[in-house]
This record gives sequence, structure tokens and C-alpha cells, in this order.
Amino acid sequence: MKSKKATALALTVVVAGACLATTAASNLVSAAPAQATAVTALPPGYQLVMLPNVNVPNFQRRTLYCPGAKKVLGGGAEAQGNRAILVGSFPTNDGRGWIGIGRQDGYSDVGISVYAICAD
Repeated sequence: MKSKKATALALTVVVAGACLATTAASNLVSAAPAQATAVTALPPGYQLVMLPNVNVPNFQRRTLYCPGAKKVLGGGAEAQGNRAILVGSFPTNDGRGWIGIGRQDGYSDVGISVYAICAD
């Protein structure tokens, strides 16, 4: 179990990082309009897809594939439940989807959601 001091330090680091990211984003917005357009442009065929939360046995992979011939640009997963732990979140070997794996201490199953950012 983390100490309150370690948890507070971790929270401070996260908050500081969020502040830096917000400042960096503000600087991009105030850049020349041509630069701002380039930063906010989405790739052709951009689509966010997801597998909603479903309880699966601990360590069972949930795999989400991009529709059609789209490729995955990134993704993530979420483990839900008491003492749920996300064990893995990574792309499929063929580059067309995303995998999420989790477990839950004291239970035989865990809720897993998977998200993928896809494009042509």
C-alpha cells in the first residue's frame, strides 16, 4: 500500500505534467493560423472505435479491430472493478486493432473496455 506521502507526490507529478501540457497546448493555439490548422487536422478516415465494458475472466484478452481496411494509430484499455488492474494495453501484431488485458484481486473476472484510434 502506498503511503500518503508517496500518493501525494505522484498526484503532484501528474498535476504538474497536466499543467505543462495545458501550457504547451495554449502555445500551439496562439501560433500562426496555418500552424494551428496543421496541428488540429485529423488523418484521412479518422475514427474512434470502442468495445464497451464487459466482465471477462482474469487475464483474458479483449481485442478490438478497426473497421474495413483501416489501421490502428493508437489505443487504450480500462480495467473496472474493485481492485481491478490493467495488465496490458497494446496493438495487435497486424496493426489493425488494440488488445486489453486485466485482472481483479479477489475475483475471478474483471471489467475491460478497449479503445482504438483508426485511420485509412
